[in-house]
Amino acid sequence: MALLFANNNSLSAITTKPSGLSGGSMNLISTQTASSSSTISFTSGIDSTYDEYVFKFYDMHPASNSVNLQVNFRDGGSSYDATKTTTAFMAHHAEDDSYTEFGYDGGADLAQSTAAQKLIAATSIGSDNDQSLSGELHLFAPSSTTFVKHFIVTTNTCGASDSSSNTFIAGYCNVTAAIDGVQFSMSSGNIDSGVIKLYGIS
Repeated sequence: MALLFANNNSLSAITTKPSGLSGGSMNLISTQTASSSSTISFTSGIDSTYDEYVFKFYDMHPASNSVNLQVNFRDGGSSYDATKTTTAFMAHHAEDDSYTEFGYDGGADLAQSTAAQKLIAATSIGSDNDQSLSGELHLFAPSSTTFVKHFIVTTNTCGASDSSSNTFIAGYCNVTAAIDGVQFSMSSGNIDSGVIKLYGIS
């Protein structure tokens, strides 16, 4: 029996991908940098070009202590108030090893609500100079006028109580209108600093 070998036998040697493979590229659409910003809004670049959009947030630092980064969606109007149903769970561990937790957080979910969705469960971001939140949000098929608009969020927070909190949130905008805008804000006060990048996945 003959053995078949790849022409390139290590990943570092691969110079071209086979013609049958496609997709998977992250295409940077825009970058916004917070500087004492009340909100960061993405109002362009979210359309039918891609079936998946990813927002990546880097070191989101609040001006106020013990607040939450939150998101809301615009569905064709001028307001960020798309109706949402969501679920949330988290893992939490204190710096001094005095406290751990893992579980569902009913205080971070929404049921047919137009309110902003918190991106942290069971804790909050600290405003110390070294405290912040990083993570990502995936938004699927925002231009569909048939189906609800699913989204998935993963964040990690250096909390106000000096702890690491890994939060997982998922849900959907229960609208058939296209989602054409996404807005981030703190639950109170400004976004002191941080970067959010918007990618389209091809």
